[in-house]
Amino acid sequence: MRNDQARRGFRLALLSVVVATGALVSAQVPASDPYRQVAERYVRLVLAVGQHDADYVDAFYGPDAWKKEAESARAPLAAIDADAAQAEKDLDGITFKPVRDAEMWTLRRQYLARQLASLRSRVAMLQGKKMTFDEESKALYDAVAPVIPESEFQAVTTQLSAKLPGTGSLIERYDAYKQGFVIPKNRLDRVFQEAIRRCRSRMPSAVDLPLSERFTVEYVTGKSWSGYNWYQGNFRSLIQVNTDLPVYIDRAVDLACHEGYPGHHVYNALLEKHLVKDRGWIEYTVYPLFSPQSLIAEGTANYGIEVAFTPADRLRFESEVLFPLAGLDPAKVAEYYSVLSLVDRLSYAGNEAARRFIDGKIDRDGAIAWLEKYAMYTKPRAEQRLKFIDQYRSYVINYNLGKDLVRAYVEKKMGRDKTPARRWQEFTALLSSPRLPSGLQ
Repeated sequence: MRNDQARRGFRLALLSVVVATGALVSAQVPASDPYRQVAERYVRLVLAVGQHDADYVDAFYGPDAWKKEAESARAPLAAIDADAAQAEKDLDGITFKPVRDAEMWTLRRQYLARQLASLRSRVAMLQGKKMTFDEESKALYDAVAPVIPESEFQAVTTQLSAKLPGTGSLIERYDAYKQGFVIPKNRLDRVFQEAIRRCRSRMPSAVDLPLSERFTVEYVTGKSWSGYNWYQGNFRSLIQVNTDLPVYIDRAVDLACHEGYPGHHVYNALLEKHLVKDRGWIEYTVYPLFSPQSLIAEGTANYGIEVAFTPADRLRFESEVLFPLAGLDPAKVAEYYSVLSLVDRLSYAGNEAARRFIDGKIDRDGAIAWLEKYAMYTKPRAEQRLKFIDQYRSYVINYNLGKDLVRAYVEKKMGRDKTPARRWQEFTALLSSPRLPSGLQ
């Protein structure tokens, strides 16, 4: 434990770091932040874990010296866990009753506690601890996905089969059908950029984005994911789109919203603006991928597509703009999205493949076969998805369960006022808050 003099020196040093990184301490921040010491330790702990897990630190825009210290020290996992345990005890011992803005301060305390617990779980996994799929998702992401019986997937595939008559297996017929909706590579950037512009324009002025926010787009190969947002701080992101496999027309809006507006880019920019710069909460300068924060991030990014576009608005935009821009027949828009709406009901099939594979109930070939049969993945896509499951494991729940939890939460907060303006209001409030997955239920 530090002595009192060391603590005073620490507070002064941290304050200078916060000012140096551009964090503006507003009137909402107490003169002496009771959580500041734990918050700094949390950031340093996340950076320390990142030395053992290349995927762990998804974003960091805090003091560069802290990153260099973590790289130099390369603390052992056992020491990281011990320090995290002490941080939990220190947090538990803080007595603080805010005179205003009490909910946000309560959420902040809960966030720090749950993120520290998740970090310790990830450290335990890196030290060899084995967990079931559900144990892992609860420990890391603060949520457990429902178990969907195979019969439900069978019922949906039966309906899908009726929509896609012909010879061959269902996945063969589905793949053949979707080949007519591939964006030609020489048109991909134009289509994607137009989707980004429209997604941005769908956001109301009430979403108070920083004037300097922006992102760049790159097209990459050799990844296990289809798209990724690398948040870089100062309201800027790098968005990468994987072109290993054909990119279908529906992915233009999905990726533009999910990775950009109002998805990951907006989520991270609002956290930086409202929590880091306005409040000085330095714990939000780091984003550990395997943590409860990811369920909120992925859930809001997926639900954000629905917030930005009603089904009718999206069909109109696709038929009038994106399909012609991609050189596709706009007369097929309604039929295409009717098929996709059925396939969307199979989203939890991917969770079941991951659960069965991680729990040892099926092998690699069995997982690929399950994904082909029920998730409507061709074999190359199923193999790519299994690479994702190998790398990110129970992370898969964050997309569909996260979306469902976020939707239910926002709809509940809206009450009887179901207007688009109210939906944006509640959605944006969630993007700017420290709320945990368990707090959505």
